[in-house]
Amino acid sequence: MTDVKTYLDPAEEKMEMAVAFLDETLSKIRAGKANPKILDNIRVSYYGGMVPISNVANVAVPDARTITITPWEKAMFREIEKAIINSELGIMPENNGEIIRLSIPPLTEERRKQLVKQSKAEAEQAKVSVRNARRDAIDGLKKAIKQGMPEDVEKDAEAKAQKLHDRYMKTIDDLFAAKEKEILTV
Repeated sequence: MTDVKTYLDPAEEKMEMAVAFLDETLSKIRAGKANPKILDNIRVSYYGGMVPISNVANVAVPDARTITITPWEKAMFREIEKAIINSELGIMPENNGEIIRLSIPPLTEERRKQLVKQSKAEAEQAKVSVRNARRDAIDGLKKAIKQGMPEDVEKDAEAKAQKLHDRYMKTIDDLFAAKEKEILTV
């Protein structure tokens, strides 16, 4: 006879990973404030390999609308600037020979709505992952009945899977609501 945990633990792990991925993805969506995480996906060529900007420079946020990048080697200025210009950030870097500055422009109303829509799509994708994890757990439990698991144990496990699902859905809704508020705050 199989144990209920063999079905619920993987489901909870998948749900946790979906929420963590959503949190990471939402943190990279620009909300009008300077956030060094928006540079995480930008890679620069460094001694033959592609590395994140944070591996070749010091990234700081001196105020709410500025990100400063201080490369550790002078040769990296052009590489970093080129990578930022070619990225989807839509921000033009300013270079004074010592520091690269990124001035984060205030978002237009239209752009805010696009970012909210993008955030909502990411949240919906996370919800689908959570639902799939719940479905997989319940399908496994139904098969376990055929292998000798008592029905009442299976029903209790289904209820636990539903509670896990509900908890992670609420977490996803909370993450989206916080991001939406951050984007829409002028």
